[in-house]
Amino acid sequence: MAQEPGAEPLVGRGEETSRGPTELSDLATLKALAQPRRQRMLQHLTVHGPATSATLARALGLNTGATSYHLRELARYGFVEEVDRPAEAGGHGRERWWRAVPGDRRFPPRSRQSPEMRLVMDELNHHAYAADLELFEQMQLQTQAQRQLRTRGVDGEVGEVDPWVDAFPYSRGSIRLTLPELRAFFEEYIALLNRYKRPEADTPPGARTVLTRFLAFPAPDAAPDTAPENRPAPHDRPGSDPS
Repeated sequence: MAQEPGAEPLVGRGEETSRGPTELSDLATLKALAQPRRQRMLQHLTVHGPATSATLARALGLNTGATSYHLRELARYGFVEEVDRPAEAGGHGRERWWRAVPGDRRFPPRSRQSPEMRLVMDELNHHAYAADLELFEQMQLQTQAQRQLRTRGVDGEVGEVDPWVDAFPYSRGSIRLTLPELRAFFEEYIALLNRYKRPEADTPPGARTVLTRFLAFPAPDAAPDTAPENRPAPHDRPGSDPS
């Protein structure tokens, strides 16, 4: 997540997001969300779907007492909710299953954040960016392993490769925009995401959870030129060869 106009909506897997965006401006809510373990649990629920406290504990290396507590806190602020036990799940009926609550949740612009809220937001973003990088590296390692383990046919030819190993669309670019145009660009991106969101029952076979991220920021201003009389001589510049 990031503050507007670059907010990342926190949404569930294949869920409708017909409700409008909600601004998270309450400091207690932000502090509850920024807790690192809760961030990891929300990430797991978003990527893998509903889970129990025991499932989360095993997946994240925590104890069930901790995951149960954090689930209750996340539910208190509306980030997770209890759901019926999935039909394909084993276990007994007494287990409590949880899912991430879908929604387009955004943060106040930084200019409207108090100093304390900015500290919380910086902590939340730090953990979110680190988690994204970890997930991306994990997927790259899995893809590499799949390529190494692919089987060979009886004629010695290399067998078919999972087509998802190439599912890494990537783009970097720059455009010149006014601030209203940047806001409109972001809203069009969110609308595009919502076009492809659908209930689990309507999701076709072969579909996978795909993680999307949007980051846009103004380029830093160019540094002012140093006056000629203050510029270092060529042999004083770092990395230069005095010969």
